[in-house]
Amino acid sequence: MKKLGSLLLFTLSAIISTAQNNTSYWQQHADYKMEVDVDAENYQYKGTQELEYTNNSPDVLNTVFYHLFFNAFQPGSEMDARLQTVPDPDKRMVKNIGTKENPIYESRIAKLKPNEIGYLKVLSLKQNGKAATYSIDGTVLKVTLNEGIQPGEKVKFEMTFEGQVPVHIRRAGRNSVDGVALSMAQWYPKMAEYDFEGWHADSYIAREFHGVWSNFDVTLHIDKNYTVGGTGYLQNSQEVGHGYEDKSKPLNLPKGKKLKWHFMAPNVHDFTWAADPNYVHDILKIVTGTELHFFYKKDEKYAKAWKEVQPLTEKALHFFNENVGAYPWKQYSVIQGGDGGMEYAMCTLIEGGKSLDEIVGSVFHELAHSWFQHILATNESKHSWMDEGFTSYISTLASSLILEGGDGKPNSKDYGGYFYAVKNNIEEPLTTHADRFNTNAAFSIGSYTKGSMFLYQLNYIIGEENVQKTIKKYFEDFKFKHPTPNDIKRTAEKVSGIQLDWFLNEWTQTTHTIDYAIAKVDGKTVTLARVGQMPMPVDVAVTYVDGSTENFYIPLSMMRGEKTTDATLIKNWSWANPKYAFSTSKEVKSVEIDPSQLMADIDRENNVFENNIGN
Repeated sequence: MKKLGSLLLFTLSAIISTAQNNTSYWQQHADYKMEVDVDAENYQYKGTQELEYTNNSPDVLNTVFYHLFFNAFQPGSEMDARLQTVPDPDKRMVKNIGTKENPIYESRIAKLKPNEIGYLKVLSLKQNGKAATYSIDGTVLKVTLNEGIQPGEKVKFEMTFEGQVPVHIRRAGRNSVDGVALSMAQWYPKMAEYDFEGWHADSYIAREFHGVWSNFDVTLHIDKNYTVGGTGYLQNSQEVGHGYEDKSKPLNLPKGKKLKWHFMAPNVHDFTWAADPNYVHDILKIVTGTELHFFYKKDEKYAKAWKEVQPLTEKALHFFNENVGAYPWKQYSVIQGGDGGMEYAMCTLIEGGKSLDEIVGSVFHELAHSWFQHILATNESKHSWMDEGFTSYISTLASSLILEGGDGKPNSKDYGGYFYAVKNNIEEPLTTHADRFNTNAAFSIGSYTKGSMFLYQLNYIIGEENVQKTIKKYFEDFKFKHPTPNDIKRTAEKVSGIQLDWFLNEWTQTTHTIDYAIAKVDGKTVTLARVGQMPMPVDVAVTYVDGSTENFYIPLSMMRGEKTTDATLIKNWSWANPKYAFSTSKEVKSVEIDPSQLMADIDRENNVFENNIGN
């Protein structure tokens, strides 16, 4: 029995140890080395890729997956099919062949000719020097490995590939609406992410991304007259010029028709570049040591706005450094290209610039993504609200302070989109995968507006100071770690001492709404009602008949705590009770629920009561 007991104890210890190891944090890593020759005239390129992949997971990997994003820009692709079935397609990606009153949308991808499509073709692939078996399904490459990759093992993949840059339809492509020649986003065979949830080999249908932390060593060969800007630090500036060079030293330009651009990018999960023969390249060096690079078309209609946006970008960088955390790279580039605005590693592509107002909001928003998408890097496909929403929140505060002369404090002016979604019954839970929202409107309102409102509601629940501390702690604890929704919730709980599981569930996993009402006022007694399904703590402002005022704070029982406030603290309200009554010291004249209007109450008309006594 002693031997059996010892064996049992050993077995249990091993199981516990294994379980602990399996739940500890890990992430995969990749080192890319790519050499790419660009045929700018024909919008094609050929490349080699060496990828050293480190399996830090506890699992043996018998397959790996790559993304081939440019294959989406072909007739019959999943992106094309989605455009033809979604009720509100992205207007940039379709053509209206009907009328303004009765639009009929036709997919632009469906009409692409062979020399206009995008593609990525894998010509050869080896694993540790031996040919590997692979297959392609649209935008996903599946590699069946010769030998499984053991936990902790490194393997080298060697690939040759060729690509064609599509006509610009969404994010990447050639000859954008501003006439930028090459907007090269998601242009190379990119290793898919494998994490604690498994592989994330999602097809590309124009939504969001998730990537492996990587180091990039990329060399581009392109015609001499093209200026290139993007991810990474240029290693051979004196051999390139184009505004990168040290003007105190002589240039050493090579002979021939092309220049070699050698970039290195540490600890990023993406590599993006843009190129045009008519780029102006400005550099703004700031006191933090970060260089801000600006690339824009050499056209007088753009010059004024692209100059004006530069010092404002510096102010926004300072704001995010102070209110989120330190930007870790020494360079960031704002590049005219693409459509609208889109964030990438160490850079963004921005459309337009005929006026400052046309671009400055996009610049602030995309710059803020550097913190929430390229440093924290949540899985955008599954939790787009954490990236887009938190980015919208912090960039709105920055815009309020820097551009609008406001106080940079949270307010409810951006709730309109959410109220519209509720009123028109198009809201979907934020747990919906980005690709699977029924409409583009539901995705946008959910990810941007309701995602940002997650932090606005936290301001209401735990207080502004605690939210500020939460954002900073969240960034510091989870930078470069792909945080999940539970991580931001737990951070807020640790900072505030308030339990928030109920809030994460209600706000992100349901479409329950907040609606509180004043049910009755009888002399010195106020009765409130919870009309909506979502419970909240409640702030109440009372004005007495004698003209004096008093604020009351009613915590929610599930919080097991309360925010710091100057209001009179009264008993908890349990979510199971639809009504709540409290007594005051004097006769009541008027009552208002949530005078701050930070709470996302969908019907504010029932939040106010006015007694006619004394009139």
